[in-house]
Amino acid sequence: MVFPEFSTTFLFLLWLLLVINNGVEAFHKIYPHLQSVSTISVGTQHRTGYHFQPRKHWINDPNGPMYFNGFYHLFYQYNPNGSVWGNIVWAHSVSKDLINWEAVEHALYPSKSFDKYGCWSGSATIVPGIGPVIQYTGIADEKQTQVQCYAIPEDLKDPHLRKWVKPDDSNPFVVADNPVNGSAFRDPTTAWWSKDGHWRIVVGSRRKDRGVAYMYRSKDFKKWVRSKHPLHSRKDTGMWECPDFYPVSLKSNLGLDASADGNQTKHVLKNSLDVTRYEYYTLGTYRRDKDRYVPDKTSEDGWGGLRYDYGNFYASKSFFDPSKNRRVIWGWANESDTKEDDVRKGWAGIQAIPRTVWLDPNQRQLLLWPVEELNNLRGKEVNMNNQKLEKGEKVEVKGITAAQADLEVEFSIPSLEKAETYDDKWVDAQEACANKGSNVEGGVGPFGILTLASEKLEEFTPVFFRIFKDKKKHVILMCSDARRSSLKGDLYKPTFGGFVDLDLTKDKKISLRSLIDHSVVESFGAGGKTIILSRVYPQLAVLKQAHLFVFNNGTEPITMEKLKGWDMKSAQIN
Repeated sequence: MVFPEFSTTFLFLLWLLLVINNGVEAFHKIYPHLQSVSTISVGTQHRTGYHFQPRKHWINDPNGPMYFNGFYHLFYQYNPNGSVWGNIVWAHSVSKDLINWEAVEHALYPSKSFDKYGCWSGSATIVPGIGPVIQYTGIADEKQTQVQCYAIPEDLKDPHLRKWVKPDDSNPFVVADNPVNGSAFRDPTTAWWSKDGHWRIVVGSRRKDRGVAYMYRSKDFKKWVRSKHPLHSRKDTGMWECPDFYPVSLKSNLGLDASADGNQTKHVLKNSLDVTRYEYYTLGTYRRDKDRYVPDKTSEDGWGGLRYDYGNFYASKSFFDPSKNRRVIWGWANESDTKEDDVRKGWAGIQAIPRTVWLDPNQRQLLLWPVEELNNLRGKEVNMNNQKLEKGEKVEVKGITAAQADLEVEFSIPSLEKAETYDDKWVDAQEACANKGSNVEGGVGPFGILTLASEKLEEFTPVFFRIFKDKKKHVILMCSDARRSSLKGDLYKPTFGGFVDLDLTKDKKISLRSLIDHSVVESFGAGGKTIILSRVYPQLAVLKQAHLFVFNNGTEPITMEKLKGWDMKSAQIN
């Protein structure tokens, strides 16, 4: 697996090696001797309390999330036999509230000639008159030939949809033809219906160094034909995994069904980049008459583009929830420790908290926020208000369990005069965060919180802001830094960072919400404009030994106007 702490140059060279190697993609590191090592006991020290994960073993991509007949369904790539990638099936859990989940039978597993070597990621569509249809990628042979397949429920009257069947007469429904690269052709999207009487889906692919979203059309949802041109493509981006394509409203924060179209919508195209293991998205216009998508000029189309999450978050999948008229996004957060640790603890991978998504009023980006049902897990509450933080000052948040908490803070900045000058060369927020860490004194900032901290700060994971002044505006940097998160040495401990598109001249305030859950710090800056999820594994700051602080290491005093924190109850998961 390629990790993002490497330089862009290294990533590009590595990607070239993949291209030269007969076009075979990287996917996940394969450890044949470990992928079927069953768990004897499950380590609990870093297991989450309210983030989704199975009872044991490996998970990765969320697949086919949907709401049908009163139940939410989440499918996910799962290894039933071990804690590293391999033996993949579509595991299946159901829920009434997106937070508490019950595991049911595995929905899909290799069983046919067209998916003999794997049932990989895909989506679900509720088709009128038919019901839910899963569309997924099957691996047809040892050469990793990827074909698109579908499955339907065996019994629509079963509220849990426990059993799924794969019709032989029309599977696979799409096979790569020239010029499609059959070894890089996967992860079909949710389908949408257009007024011309056709259903459409998108499948991710690549041509040499160009990421591609191929479009297919169908009148009967069985026979599919590739459109003359891709929906969209972009050079120098590599394989587009897990594409997602959906509309957002210009007038409301309510979600839209995938088939919504018209002058009051924009469209989102999201791609997961196999080379970087990051995602990026653009906002733009879907020209249905030409089956083309055109990104807005305000959306960078490439590796440096907007992201749902600037941390450990990948293979995301959204769905429209008709019960609450919202669009909800799931994303996978993998481990940052070693494969040996994963085998030892007996599990690997979680899903991020499901997030509602809508268009920012500025129409330049999306906003994402934890689903409202999460608030039902809030327990004991603490409040702290109007507290001034001088340079070097930190205040402990007491009265809640710091290892499993939900924290909301609003900071007020009395003056921006001392903000450091922004260097135009700092185009990479992650690099800027690494250079300007939480202990590096600035003018305005760094200020924020120290999560999963040991009493004497041998371990801590800071989430913080830093303000710079540019020629015409202020630049806000948000960081989550795992470098001092654990005394354990053989961990991936990156610094993550993203810029925050917020005008501080009108209201010198910025908010932060962090969901802290033992080995997860999932943080939402400025109401969901910038989000960073970090996986961390403290050795001292665990359970009741974890502490939580608010801090300021800038020369300019910062006021903590409002702070609310809650103990979080554990969800009932699987």
